[in-house]
Amino acid sequence: MELPDMLTFEFLGNGSDRWLMAVGAIAATLGVLALIRTVVATRLRAFAGRTSTIWDDGVADLISGTRWLFMLVMSLFAGSLMLSLPETVRRVIFSATMIVLLLQAALWINRLIRFWLSHDMRSRRGRDPSSVATVNAIAFLARLVLWSVALLLVLDNLGFNVTALVAGLGVGGIAIALAVQNILGDLFASLSIVLDKPFAVGDFLIVGEFMGSVEHVGLKTTRLRSLSGEQLIFSNNDLLGSRIRNYGRMYERRVVFKIGVTYQTPRDKLSRIPGIIRQVIEAQENVRFDRSHFQAYGAFSLDFETVFYVTKPDYNVYMDIQQAINLGIHEQFETEGIEFAYPTQTLFVERQEPASG
Repeated sequence: MELPDMLTFEFLGNGSDRWLMAVGAIAATLGVLALIRTVVATRLRAFAGRTSTIWDDGVADLISGTRWLFMLVMSLFAGSLMLSLPETVRRVIFSATMIVLLLQAALWINRLIRFWLSHDMRSRRGRDPSSVATVNAIAFLARLVLWSVALLLVLDNLGFNVTALVAGLGVGGIAIALAVQNILGDLFASLSIVLDKPFAVGDFLIVGEFMGSVEHVGLKTTRLRSLSGEQLIFSNNDLLGSRIRNYGRMYERRVVFKIGVTYQTPRDKLSRIPGIIRQVIEAQENVRFDRSHFQAYGAFSLDFETVFYVTKPDYNVYMDIQQAINLGIHEQFETEGIEFAYPTQTLFVERQEPASG
């Protein structure tokens, strides 16, 4: 079907039919992108509100963050494909489209970082508030790297030679890294603590000969409050290089203790001792009995070994239970007439008769 003469024209070497095709491509592309940005994002957000996962919320937030400038430029690029343009003009259009695409991609990634940071900080404020500063620093570094890469790619598309710039940044980065390697080591150790979670604020740690409760996990140091009251400060790098005993992750406490009775104890009473100990232990709350045995013949006592579990990790609860068990065993032994052993020595004196003359 031919167009009427009044609608037939030629501009920039393209006839009216090509311009109509370009306008149609622009309108169609812009319409599809706008539909995705509004309708799809709205419905996906409504669906995300009914699910427990956060990934659909992130995708909905990502789509809604698409800029109208990006959609307009992409539509114009789609329309330009319908036209016959000089190579110089096409290169300019392609470069401009790539720059806008790179900036939009950077905005998408930045939005994802912000979404993850917001969700992570909400969960950390309740259980580990001291790690919020570390997460913020990590997010800042991620954004810095993101926009640095985006800027280099934009400059490359504008025709600048970024090879020398990248090489210079690499040499400068190596020099800076060597100068602050201790700080960077502690920073990455802090990142490891936040992500791997070997301990959290409130956990009781034993690090070598030092012990205390975790008060703060910072970018460079972790601070513990010792039992005697002073604050212990460890660099994060040194702390992760040490052997750490974390009592904050203890769900129950295994207790082993021994008692010794005298060698003069009758055999029938010896056979009743494990049952007496078991009865005393099982009478306590928050305790699970494991075993009690006549273990060995000691240097001055008959030794019994007993094992039980305290189902609460609190140290004061354990000491209250151990005290009650000790008093109960003492009372039962006193009733049974069983004597506890203590270090003794028996001296045998032999008298020799004088030899007859």
